[in-house]
Amino acid sequence: MKKLFFLVVLFLIGFNSFAQKKKSSVKVKPLTVFAKVDNLIVEIKNGTFQITINENDIAKDAIEVKKADPKFAPTDCKLTPFKANGTQLYLLTWTESTQTKTDLKTEDAAIIYSNIYELTSKKLVLSNKHVSNHIVEKVFLDKLKNASETQERKRSEGLEFKLNPDGSIIQKTKTQENKLVYDVAKMQYVISKKK
Repeated sequence: MKKLFFLVVLFLIGFNSFAQKKKSSVKVKPLTVFAKVDNLIVEIKNGTFQITINENDIAKDAIEVKKADPKFAPTDCKLTPFKANGTQLYLLTWTESTQTKTDLKTEDAAIIYSNIYELTSKKLVLSNKHVSNHIVEKVFLDKLKNASETQERKRSEGLEFKLNPDGSIIQKTKTQENKLVYDVAKMQYVISKKK
């Protein structure tokens, strides 16, 4: 009888130690605030990617950057204040990544957006989009598709963007370079006249 009791106790101890414990579920709230500077917050609010202008920690106004679908996930988001010809401007940059994949081809695209805003009038002063594609493709060397090789290439679309310390902007490609300066009267960037 003692042996039976001992076996039952041993069984219950062993069964209890191997039973799975219920894991607590913690819901992670998705990140909706991407950058903060001065009294400005870059965030997704009510399906809109926007710059919220706060006053005493209360949202006073907002500048809509773009509509944001549920899959919208910008990276490297920065809001940079700077002065151009005495005017306070803000540069908002972010990157969106996409991947297109088939059996023979994979294309990774990084789209870098650079928008400059003048907050007093809530005006978009300049917008720039630069796309960098990295393509890996399997190419067949004969018609019967017996031999193949993997080819890798990079492609760039749009203008690369650079903000200078004086508030001027350089936009360039492999063959062209533009210098833009801020015109206070027109409230926009114009091409600098070369001397």
